[in-house]
Amino acid sequence: MRVPNHIAIILDGNGRWAKAKGMPRGYGHIKGCANLETICDDIKDLGVKYLTVYAFSTENWKRSREEVEGLMKLFRSYLKKCMKSAEKNHMRVKVIGDPSAFSPDIQEKIRQLEEFSKDYDELYFQIALNYGSRDEIVRGVRKLAQDVADGKLVPDAIDESCFENYLDTAGVPDPDLMIRTSGELRLSNFLMWQLAYTEFYFTDVPWPDFHKEELIKAIEKYNERDRRYGGVKEE
Repeated sequence: MRVPNHIAIILDGNGRWAKAKGMPRGYGHIKGCANLETICDDIKDLGVKYLTVYAFSTENWKRSREEVEGLMKLFRSYLKKCMKSAEKNHMRVKVIGDPSAFSPDIQEKIRQLEEFSKDYDELYFQIALNYGSRDEIVRGVRKLAQDVADGKLVPDAIDESCFENYLDTAGVPDPDLMIRTSGELRLSNFLMWQLAYTEFYFTDVPWPDFHKEELIKAIEKYNERDRRYGGVKEE
């Protein structure tokens, strides 16, 4: 089986999964977080090199105060636990998005986790927190414009490769496979630049129930795709 080098996942359906079981939405987020730890192990075992997950979007602040506060508490716990996962899997962790909206203690936990794991290289794990693709592109354009204004870059030197260096994912190859759980069929402002030629896989399975067997199904479907990147293969 041909395993994707980079898998991106939209972790969707935690709240609906919990509601279907008569539980509060926060219970679904806790179970979804636990499943993410397991999937990181499975991803590494399968030989995937890069994993990017969509955990909290720039739009998720619109949710109820209770749910957002519960998520912040969960992030604090997960970021601490993630150090153990990073050590176990020799996993380098990076948070993409704009962490400045989080409280200082969460920002510090992000900094500590990234510093702790910076020399690991067996799995590269990106967590999208307070992330939106449009926001990422706008932030990148601002940095690029500042470099032009400062004389560090001339406009004629700007091409796709140059611009990618101003994105949160600079230095990381684009995803080969994007998985979205729980039945929604949209990108929801996730990696819109990076997913230009990515294969998409949508499943009705909610994230807390998306286990290794479901991951393998997604990879098997990926193996059925003919990736031409806009070209035509010879008959």
